[in-house]
Amino acid sequence: MSPAPDTSLRGTQGGKKVPKRMASLLEMKEIFRNADAVCFDVDSTVIREEGIDELAKFCGVGDAVAEMTRRAMGGTVTFKAALTARLGLIRPSYEQVQKLISDHPPQLTPGIRELVNRLHQRGVQVFLVSGGFQSIVEHVALQLNIPTANVFANRLKFYFNGEYAGFDETQPTAESGGKGKVITHLKEQFHFKNVVMIGDGATDMEACPPADCFIGFGGNVIRKQVKEKAKWYITHFDELLKELEER
Repeated sequence: MSPAPDTSLRGTQGGKKVPKRMASLLEMKEIFRNADAVCFDVDSTVIREEGIDELAKFCGVGDAVAEMTRRAMGGTVTFKAALTARLGLIRPSYEQVQKLISDHPPQLTPGIRELVNRLHQRGVQVFLVSGGFQSIVEHVALQLNIPTANVFANRLKFYFNGEYAGFDETQPTAESGGKGKVITHLKEQFHFKNVVMIGDGATDMEACPPADCFIGFGGNVIRKQVKEKAKWYITHFDELLKELEER
């Protein structure tokens, strides 16, 4: 199945809107090699697991929440609706979240540490843009020497006694299309010319545009919709390291 044409607008010509042509694979590789910012999804991309599924298992509602995650990542329900429903089932306390991080820390995907190090060496800004939770994603960022200011994720809310009180629905990452909003914000703030989004799910793919290139990642789990539609699809981060070394 070939990707749907990119109908975002590049500009005007003679007063008429001109569709932006979809980049070829060779052009996408050139964008990646010349990227000034790379945004990574976290769950099932930078780390091997889905953070919300691990939290659900830890809180005793793993199976029901895992099914909701599959539907959300497949793009069949809105992200915010799926997040609200899953968290409504889990209702994690502050203590449970902290204990999960200490007892079952997220497992980095093979090759991600080397790739992030190489990007940093090249002066590329690296961001973690996740529908997961800030406390867990910040823990991952610290392992990869990514500043916590470069983390965009959802914030859980708790009552004074530590019980679950919901999540911050104003965060852009709490809704479908939110990752694209983050990238638009980054482009406006830092004037990035080439921004690459890398991830496994539908919410990552839909962030391009405004991202200039999307790389689908299937090293931990393969989402059929993403594999079929992504023009550039990889299963190991070594493939991207090789692209950087070939230059």
